[in-house]
Amino acid sequence: MHMKKVCALCEKAFDISEKDLAFYDHISPVIGGKKQRIPPPTLCADCRNQRRMAWRNDRSFFKRTCDKTGETIISLYPEKTPFPVFKSDAWWSDAWDPMEYGQEIQWSKSFFQQWQELLHRVPRRSLDLVNCENSDYCNYCGDDKDCYLDIAGEGNQDCYYNLFTKFSKDCMDCTFTYNSTLCYECIQCYDSYNCSYSQYLENCGDCMFCYDLKGCTDCMLSINLRNKKYCFQNEQLTKEEYKKRVLALQLGSHTAVKRTENLWNTVRIQKGIYRDMYMLNCENCSGNNIKNSQNTFNAWNASNCQDCKYLYDVLDAKDCYDLNYSLYNPQASYELISTLQLTFSAFSMATHFSSNVFYCDLCENSSDLFGCIGLNHKQYCIFNKQYTKEEYEEVLPKLIRHMQENHEWGEFFPAGISPHGYNETVAYEYMPLTKEEALHKGFVWNDQKKEQPTVEKIIDATNLPENICDIPDDVLNWAIRCETTGMPFKIIRKELEFYREHTIALPRICPRQRHDNRNALRNPRILWERKCDATGESIHTSYAPSRPEHVYCEKAYLEAVK
Repeated sequence: MHMKKVCALCEKAFDISEKDLAFYDHISPVIGGKKQRIPPPTLCADCRNQRRMAWRNDRSFFKRTCDKTGETIISLYPEKTPFPVFKSDAWWSDAWDPMEYGQEIQWSKSFFQQWQELLHRVPRRSLDLVNCENSDYCNYCGDDKDCYLDIAGEGNQDCYYNLFTKFSKDCMDCTFTYNSTLCYECIQCYDSYNCSYSQYLENCGDCMFCYDLKGCTDCMLSINLRNKKYCFQNEQLTKEEYKKRVLALQLGSHTAVKRTENLWNTVRIQKGIYRDMYMLNCENCSGNNIKNSQNTFNAWNASNCQDCKYLYDVLDAKDCYDLNYSLYNPQASYELISTLQLTFSAFSMATHFSSNVFYCDLCENSSDLFGCIGLNHKQYCIFNKQYTKEEYEEVLPKLIRHMQENHEWGEFFPAGISPHGYNETVAYEYMPLTKEEALHKGFVWNDQKKEQPTVEKIIDATNLPENICDIPDDVLNWAIRCETTGMPFKIIRKELEFYREHTIALPRICPRQRHDNRNALRNPRILWERKCDATGESIHTSYAPSRPEHVYCEKAYLEAVK
């Protein structure tokens, strides 16, 4: 059976296929021997994605007091919140018990109203860190060591200012970079070493200002190369000629870097061939930036996924729909964000290593939870209250019927009760709205102005020495005024050592603006229909028809770059 529906939020028509309906039936929980069927969604995929992302704050940080220790901490939440906020190690400690906040079901109130009351009582952790070492100023990271302002990192060491970088070492200012070392200002790079200012590299080393290279070393200002060495603007040179050309650019100079960036932007548009959808070792997939996946549709930045749909920044998923930032082998799950290793779960966030959890937040190592917050190693709980297995299986179907009567069952948490303003979340990065638009759509907005950091010494970025060779150690004692935003930012010692070792010009813009600039280089998560520039055939691609790049279908692209 095929269904046509109209989105309850944006009023656009969307389809629900027979396979979609089979999925919703497959992941519907069986409680006490009876299946509690999850209904088809009322919102389109884009609006569902937007609603989930309105619950995730990656990098809007505040200085506040830890409500457990009294220490001054960095937090995702400002000082005045309806709930307590604990610094991460205090939150993970045994010094408090989330079960003390348990509450009885109140049948006179809606589920989401009761869940919001629980949300406003249970302590939250200041930053979302799991098993990290000496990485206090990171967020949504797992198994990181000695990292700083690493966002959504996993298994990284000595990494700084990165986003969704995995199993990498000594990388800085990288976005979606995997299993790489000593990379700087790279986007969507895999298994690469000592590369900078580049995108879409695989198994490359010592490359700068490059795009779509595989198996290459010592290349600069080049695109679409395979297994090449000593290429400059795609021209094959001897080792001596190549070294001479590279040295002539003097990339330790800030002005030289900007000049080379401008040249590169011209070269890659004029000479580059762009594939309609970036996929590597995929079968029957759609979206962009997908690797080692099968039967996965409308997926964006997904690897090792199978039989999935509507994925956004997901690794190793199987039989899942509507996931954001979900890692460590999620299986048979639906409508999750910021989770690790969930199975047969739905409508949950920041919950890890659990199964059969629904409408949960910040729960760990648990199973058979419903509407809980902050629990660890628990089973058969509703609203943080302990039940026996028999009680749980008797009460939960009644609660689901209550939710059905209020049109809540099958819906993710309403964005209007998110603890974050829309303008503080990843939703704002991918789907920007004005304050008026956000409030009209039911989102929260935070007008609270961040306190400007107090600094004793500040220097305008324009007054910094031109070359990294001339930057003194004393720069560590100064704040630099970002030439784009005007916000002060600091250089940390490890960062300065990295720039000096690799002859990289000191940045003149703050880390947040550098992140935004990299985001601007990435394609939007939208597929347009346009013509293949080689064959004239119709293709679907994340390159809008108005863009100047030469975009080829898969067959023509593979023929051109072989």
